Amino acid sequence: MTNSDNSSNTGELPAGRPLQSEFDTGLDYPRLGSVSFRRGTLTDNQEKLFDEHWPRLGTLLSDERIDVEQWFGRSGHPTILEIGSGTGTSTAAMAPLEADTNVIAVELYKPGLAKLLGAVVRGDIDNIRMVRGDGVEVLNRMFPEHSLDGVRIFFPDPWPKARHHKRRIIQSGTLNLIASRLKPGGVLHVATDHADYAEWIDELVDVEPALEFMGWPWEQCPQLTDRQVITKFEGKGLKKDHVIREYLWRRRPLA
Repeated sequence: MTNSDNSSNTGELPAGRPLQSEFDTGLDYPRLGSVSFRRGTLTDNQEKLFDEHWPRLGTLLSDERIDVEQWFGRSGHPTILEIGSGTGTSTAAMAPLEADTNVIAVELYKPGLAKLLGAVVRGDIDNIRMVRGDGVEVLNRMFPEHSLDGVRIFFPDPWPKARHHKRRIIQSGTLNLIASRLKPGGVLHVATDHADYAEWIDELVDVEPALEFMGWPWEQCPQLTDRQVITKFEGKGLKKDHVIREYLWRRRPLA
């Protein structure tokens, strides 16, 4: 993976409404609203770490395919994409337990990426890389078909108001896109603590023919499924007695 332009090196995205792929599958995809980025939310130390390490560990959404082997400096290792990594709490906790796996964390907000980057540097974690951008766009533009061993979506934004449900990432189109990027036998892992969102997902577990719903737990799952830590959002939910629901799918063999 290369970071040839200055914006990639600094991790800055252009302001305004982001570009959005047009799909012709007839399925439903999340619609992006305008994205605004708060300035000055990184501490001086975070800024210093970001400036020093982002060019090696991170890149921006683009139409350039990610060369995973070049980026991680190794070949023959499984690759998992985490969409919406937030502050990276579970990302950083899981990675040392799956050192043979390449983990690519995708997040829009720079403060979250900065926290994860700090954990990676301090913990000397060498199997995490980061992409700043919308997860659906990263998946569609930066990865070829059947290139990923796993996709994780932990505690996605529930968009609770009915008029915002179209922004939810779990949609028939997204599941179709994920299936197309997973290798046969690849795993999709979703977790939510929002009851209405769980009902939404329940309606979609069998909507994508290429994904076999394995339920939860799936004892023979070939990948780590224990998130290891309680994330900030998960903790808030638990304090309100929210029930955590987890979902696992397996990519069916190619036809």
